[in-house]
Amino acid sequence: MIARIGVVGILLLLSAAVIAKASRIEDVPPREPFAQFPFQIASWRGQDTARFSDEIMKVLGADDYLSRFYYAKGTPLGLYIGYYKSQRQGDTMHSPLNCLPGAGWQPLDKSYLPVQVADANGQQSEITVNRYVIEKGLEQQVVLYWYQSHGRVIANEYRSKIFMVYDAARLNRSDAALVRVTSPKFGTDKTDRDAEARAVAFVKAMFPMLGKFLPT
Repeated sequence: MIARIGVVGILLLLSAAVIAKASRIEDVPPREPFAQFPFQIASWRGQDTARFSDEIMKVLGADDYLSRFYYAKGTPLGLYIGYYKSQRQGDTMHSPLNCLPGAGWQPLDKSYLPVQVADANGQQSEITVNRYVIEKGLEQQVVLYWYQSHGRVIANEYRSKIFMVYDAARLNRSDAALVRVTSPKFGTDKTDRDAEARAVAFVKAMFPMLGKFLPT
């Protein structure tokens, strides 16, 4: 635990030192707003959730976000994407796990999960995402999430911070996004893998669309 705190402290110091030396005006390529993100993704049809309150937005600090349910044959999946144009002024991404206990959710299992995806040009690659099983009362969900910046997919939060410092010095950019997919476990599901399979299928279908909304 002490070592982990030390690593975080060093990263914060490096971030402050490198980003302070960079120009205050970041060279971020144009992107499409999430309001234009497709509602139809393969067999899933999207529906926006209620807009976040000012209090929630103040905590998130995101410049743009997407929060929707996607349904296929009556089965819902949740999609959240938070985009940060700059992380210099203290508005930085943080793990979704920080918010779970306050919302009543407890993590039951965690691991990394490799997923084969394709970009908008059909180029195949393998990404690694975080996989969590969470529980609240009798409800369980499988959560897949990752950090994405400049075409790079990162599961580990601390590696994401390291790349943020690196890109701030190299590219004069600290923009990045958090992508999260939640898949509820239903009574017809025999194991967590059934809920996971739905989430993975959705990620595969949705991933090629991210390029327009998350600058590379």
